[in-house]
Amino acid sequence: MDFLNVTIGRMTDEIARQHPENDALVYVDRGLRMTYRQFRERCRALSRGLMALGVKKGDHVAIWATNYPEWVLLQFAAARMGAVLITVNTAYRPFELEYLLKQSDTGTLILTDGFKDVGYPDTLYEVCPELKKAHPGQFRSEKFPHLRNVVHIGEGKLPGMFNWNEMMAMGENIPPSALEDLEQACSPDDVICIMYTSGTTGFPKGVMLTHKNLVMNGYSIGECMKFTEKDRLCIPVPFFHCFGCVLATMACVTHGSTMVPVEHFNPPAVLESVTKEKCTALHGVPTMFIAELEHLAASEPGQYDLSSLRTGIMAGSPCPTEVMKTVVDKMNMKEITIAYGLTEASPVITQTRVNDSLELRVSTVGRVLPGVEAKIVDPESRKELPHGTPGELATRGYLIMKGYYKNGEATDEVLDRDGWLYTGDLAVVDENGYYKITGRAKDMIIRGGENIYPREIEEYLYTHPHIVDVQVVGVPSRKYGEEVCACVRLRPGTSATPEEIIDFCKGRIARFKVPKYVSFVDDFPKTASGKIQKYKLREAMAKYFALEGEVR
Repeated sequence: MDFLNVTIGRMTDEIARQHPENDALVYVDRGLRMTYRQFRERCRALSRGLMALGVKKGDHVAIWATNYPEWVLLQFAAARMGAVLITVNTAYRPFELEYLLKQSDTGTLILTDGFKDVGYPDTLYEVCPELKKAHPGQFRSEKFPHLRNVVHIGEGKLPGMFNWNEMMAMGENIPPSALEDLEQACSPDDVICIMYTSGTTGFPKGVMLTHKNLVMNGYSIGECMKFTEKDRLCIPVPFFHCFGCVLATMACVTHGSTMVPVEHFNPPAVLESVTKEKCTALHGVPTMFIAELEHLAASEPGQYDLSSLRTGIMAGSPCPTEVMKTVVDKMNMKEITIAYGLTEASPVITQTRVNDSLELRVSTVGRVLPGVEAKIVDPESRKELPHGTPGELATRGYLIMKGYYKNGEATDEVLDRDGWLYTGDLAVVDENGYYKITGRAKDMIIRGGENIYPREIEEYLYTHPHIVDVQVVGVPSRKYGEEVCACVRLRPGTSATPEEIIDFCKGRIARFKVPKYVSFVDDFPKTASGKIQKYKLREAMAKYFALEGEVR
């Protein structure tokens, strides 16, 4: 199959033809098991359900849910009939939801009851109270001029909303030929998804991605892990993020592999899913793997069987060397890979391969994927730099987004006329094409004119026997501009003082990199996708150490 020139619908059809009875989607906690033949038919039925609501090719359909089965079905059903999927962060509150619904021009919103302390229907009623009095499908609002339909996944019937099962029943009145007409009208270059960046600074931007972006990137990611129809991937990372819906679901479906999602991250649920389904692969951000290792260490011997694991991806934030080595050793993931990218690149640019040495897999983010170009440039002049010289990473190829939705100015800031996307990430590449990410330009600490990359200090601190997790940030300094601050999570049952941590660094790393401040924390501020928000850490540490006024 030509994965570079195929729509998601046609790709799914071909995979279902090749592997009709292979498990496509399995939920351990729900007892749900769906073959690829069944998966294809459920997606087609859902496409017709959307059509029954009046959704047309190019219309925007948002999903606000954790890793429900309906999320996966919607991803493939909306693409099949040409609708554009809008992914909604599971942690959004009223202000953020209102912004997204307006900015994305969402016409149909599909939601669950909620997650943790956020009730999704109540939040929606708060931002558009007139929905409670509307007849389903006839909602009109000046605030949300495009919004017409709201669909609730769950029991019962909520005011102003269709029920999921009701929508599916409506779809039975749509002839299959009408769906086939829409399928034929879809092109690989059509925008099929708008993903909103995590919004760690400013308002989130809607990244427009195409069939070609997602299918080819997902296929290449799976190839790096040597996926086949025999692989089974446990997916605890959220679907609303590229990690979930490209590195996971799309990597699986392009290979006929089995998706084994966990509805929301929970270490016991992850380990139980791997054990019961004999998963061969597992994805996660470093903080997830750390939590899984901690739970594994505290569990009864033989409680979990991870012997089936061989590969997966650790990504989303810098991957600590010590954590990687422990995952390989304790979780049997001897072929685990590292991937690097960003949503605007759909998302993976580089990835290690399963046959790379452990040293390469813990010290680099691998080589570019097939069909992808990358280079290191001077952040100011954007002139290409030679191998071994740090600079900003830029990339070009099939993977580049169409742009930010309704934000041409922001698009022009990161995309040039020759198709190069400037990532804002600092990196270096060696003569063999292996890239190392040294940090984000905005995360770099500049102390007395010295550029300090937090990753270097973090990697060293991970070798301390009492440290389970650490994040390094810059805090204000009247004398040097910035000073180094280490935010440390200690292993349960251990203790340390700030002085001990500082002494551990002295004489082992450059003097200007030794933290001046050390704070012991229980957790780090994170986005819903698990990325640590360093800007929040910086603000918190400046306040904690009373440094807000320390500005030169």
